[in-house]
Amino acid sequence: MYAIVESGGRQYRAEVGNSFVTEKLPHEVGEQIELNNILLLAHGDEVKIGQPAVEGVTVKVTVVEQFRGKKIFVWKYKPKKRYRHRQGHRQSYTRLRVDEIVVG
Repeated sequence: MYAIVESGGRQYRAEVGNSFVTEKLPHEVGEQIELNNILLLAHGDEVKIGQPAVEGVTVKVTVVEQFRGKKIFVWKYKPKKRYRHRQGHRQSYTRLRVDEIVVG
């Protein structure tokens, strides 16, 4: 059984026991949260597709880690004008472990 959940404008495949990485969520490490925006639920041959969300289904996840990604550099350059600008950025992420898919 797996579910497609939406978090932060992106969609993730949630399967019990697996983990996935989302944009930073305002929760502490070890905290259990529920994701309610379920777009699709597949159980064997049966598939439920939400319009826009599947009713009565929640995915319980545990926050495993809050971390920052690799640093990327943004370069701006204008030829013949002596303009060069470098800026760095590190995105914050949250790793979630899927504990349970509750169909109610």
